[in-house]
Amino acid sequence: MTSFDTVILGFLAQIHLPPLLNHAIRVIAGLYTFKGFLLIPLLWWIWFEPGARRDWQREMVIATVASGLIALAAGRMLAHFLPFRERPIFNPDLHLHFASDSLREAALSNWSSFPSDHAMLWIAIAMGIFLVWRGIGTLALLYTTLFICLPRAYLGFHYPTDLLAGAAIGVAITYLMTRDAVRSRTAAPILRWTMRLPGPASMLAFLVCFELITQFDDLLRLAHSVMNAV
Repeated sequence: MTSFDTVILGFLAQIHLPPLLNHAIRVIAGLYTFKGFLLIPLLWWIWFEPGARRDWQREMVIATVASGLIALAAGRMLAHFLPFRERPIFNPDLHLHFASDSLREAALSNWSSFPSDHAMLWIAIAMGIFLVWRGIGTLALLYTTLFICLPRAYLGFHYPTDLLAGAAIGVAITYLMTRDAVRSRTAAPILRWTMRLPGPASMLAFLVCFELITQFDDLLRLAHSVMNAV
């Protein structure tokens, strides 16, 4: 843990908000409604918007969704293979009390804090929106910072450096995947396939976007349940 983490977490832990507002922050941090349900529909808007750049915009949407998938997978792999980092809420050495102390999630105690997969995924998606629409994309990046990343530091789920590292990796993945040289080899062929088979492509797009919104949590729970049953 860096001195930067200590200062920021100490500041956040000293903020005493009314119980109702703390409850609202916990709800915002926990529900999918305040994550992908606001960002993913913007990608569908870009996809269906008519105009001279329609094919380019659709390639950017495909590249952005792919970036989100890569970011989510990379975040969870890094958390698994890098040295374990205990989350602030479970670290007694900090001597800090967070707004979520009474609602500690047992699942988080065994999952490394670094890097934040939430920051990696949703900053990657917001970055893709930004590269197409600067104005709305700026709002998407700001929203992701304030309503997805900041609450996770305030509640003690992540250190600030977890979130900053995740955000930086998410931006880098989307920037790389949306470059012309990469996009023409990945997104363009997928776009041609969607034009030939719009029915199956739309079905698959819905399923992929749904799983991104839920961050594959249900599938992971199902896999763990099957493994435990066996």
